[in-house]
Amino acid sequence: MSQKWTVVYYEDKEGNCPTSEFIDSRSVNNQAKIMALIDQLEQHGPNLPRPYADFLTDSIHELRLKLSGDQVRFLYFFTFRHYIIITHAFIKNVQKVPSREIKRAISCREDFLSRFTEEKLRRRLNDEEL
Repeated sequence: MSQKWTVVYYEDKEGNCPTSEFIDSRSVNNQAKIMALIDQLEQHGPNLPRPYADFLTDSIHELRLKLSGDQVRFLYFFTFRHYIIITHAFIKNVQKVPSREIKRAISCREDFLSRFTEEKLRRRLNDEEL
């Protein structure tokens, strides 16, 4: 059995979570589709193939899905052996992922890694489960 990954939604220092906000703003049906794809990401990690996931640049990846006719992208990165951090989501309305969205994901990654070690992340996730 292959390793299971742990998906974490990025939160900024103030506790804002762009991924949760995006998911919560969708219909219940679309939320179910999103969660099913995130579950696939958790199961397969970097082996989740196109058209579901793709590598962009600078260790940033995209989770790809279509919701109600919109091309939706969740940007994420891998860290600490078995964690996937989803930085944010957006509706893609141009051919390529806009560079501002990639820069935003890189900025979130830098912020996250400046605040967390693997042990600190593990403790925080364990505290949330209680």
